[in-house]
Amino acid sequence: MFQDVVELNTYYSSQRGKITARLIRNQIRTLWPTVKGMDVLGIGYAPPYMELLREEANHTVVIMPTLQGVLRWPRHKYNDKKLSGKYNGNLATLARETDLPIKEASMDRIILVHLLEHTDHSKHMLREVWRTLAPGGRVIIIVPSRLGPWCRSESNPFGHGKPFSTNQIKKILAKNMLTPTRWTSALFLPPFKSRTMLTALATLETTGQRWWSKLAGVLIIEAEKQIYAANKTQAKKRLVTKPAIIGSHMTQQEK
Repeated sequence: MFQDVVELNTYYSSQRGKITARLIRNQIRTLWPTVKGMDVLGIGYAPPYMELLREEANHTVVIMPTLQGVLRWPRHKYNDKKLSGKYNGNLATLARETDLPIKEASMDRIILVHLLEHTDHSKHMLREVWRTLAPGGRVIIIVPSRLGPWCRSESNPFGHGKPFSTNQIKKILAKNMLTPTRWTSALFLPPFKSRTMLTALATLETTGQRWWSKLAGVLIIEAEKQIYAANKTQAKKRLVTKPAIIGSHMTQQEK
């Protein structure tokens, strides 16, 4: 079952949620030092992680699953007229994760978060990810780790849904024509609530990465689109052009 978008927004608006997002964003940046000039798609509740890439990428858009709900993104507006064309307006939309309203082979990078652990249609969803990725395009999947303490606490978003091991994710990706390339992890201390322990969570992250990486709260795995398909006939049937929503002029505007 998907966690409601309002609950996710409430968590990421809190101090603990901001630290959580920052620690995971740091690891995303190690995998993707730059996305300059690229088209980037976030699927699931991705805004806390897309903010890192929005000013740098050519276009960014977020698709939130219908069973999760959708909120406007970005939440604020820019007064600078020179920036308004790229940053103002709504860049988030609602769609089924198995039927993305994105043209095939149009995205250079995709971030998947708060999605794989919830969906009952992981195969179809990952085939849609494959369809929308450009040749050589890459996706980052962020999921709760089954060995870490975060999946055991419902006080955070990674305590909902099905947790995974690294090998499980690799096998799922390989079966859906996505080749795992690199992986890392984040959130090495339990999901504390006190301000003192939140500070410890942030300062001890590097130590955890080095000494107890298997106990991480989340797994962050990068995979590359395979440009060959096991069954070319089936692949061609999947490549049906759909309306593109890349760019601010193609997204749903806030009413």
